Amino acid sequence: MTNSWLKSAKLPHWNGLTLLSVDGVVWRTTDNQENEEAFSRQKGTQYPQVRMVCQMELSSHLITASAFDNYNTNEMVLAEKLTEMTPDHSVTMFDKGLYSLGLLDKWHATGTGRHWLIPLKKNVQYEVIWPLGRNDKLILLHSNPRARKLWTNLPSSITARLVTRKIKGKDYQVLTSMIDPLRYPSKDIVALYEHRWEIELGYREQKQYMLGNRLTLRSRLPELVRQELWGILLTYNLIRYQMVELCFNLKENYLPYQLSFN
Repeated sequence: MTNSWLKSAKLPHWNGLTLLSVDGVVWRTTDNQENEEAFSRQKGTQYPQVRMVCQMELSSHLITASAFDNYNTNEMVLAEKLTEMTPDHSVTMFDKGLYSLGLLDKWHATGTGRHWLIPLKKNVQYEVIWPLGRNDKLILLHSNPRARKLWTNLPSSITARLVTRKIKGKDYQVLTSMIDPLRYPSKDIVALYEHRWEIELGYREQKQYMLGNRLTLRSRLPELVRQELWGILLTYNLIRYQMVELCFNLKENYLPYQLSFN
């Protein structure tokens, strides 16, 4: 359903790419034995929790894909489940906590023109292949045997682009699969990553405005918890799609994400 909404919404692209972000969120369930067995809980906390990872189209806040499971499930495992649902000709922005060469390589290799953008994580080793500019380099990122065992199609190295930008005296570095400097100018890439935060605003819209700051999901049984979570995402998308239609009927030149949810 979301894919048909995206096509009909005629949302803006960046250099021909749909803007996406992937990030995780945790939902709290009713404290009972059934939920604890199904979802587990963080050590030292009272309530069982569900870990969820979503993909969002950033200009509209429409959720394009989601996966959730037991709290102890690694976010990268959930993020990998979204690769098949990612649209072609897109760029997905990741939090640096989701840095994994295996995940990034699979993301880019699945489909056509599926790019990624992620901050350079501390202590990541790389080899410069070719300087594209003062703050713009083509690099090799080398994988280790452990990663190649986990990700069977991961090569010994992948080519990426490292872009640096100084903001308020501090250097910010991002890695990306968008290695063509003519099609994807370096001055735009770091600024583009700032829009990743829209997905966190989307989670706040769901929890704060839709659920009225209610900390715990209503459902008491695991299967009903799962249904409730899908219901929350569907309701959120229904509201957001109405906001998309409203936005493009306004005389002012707004984008849907700029409209207040409340």
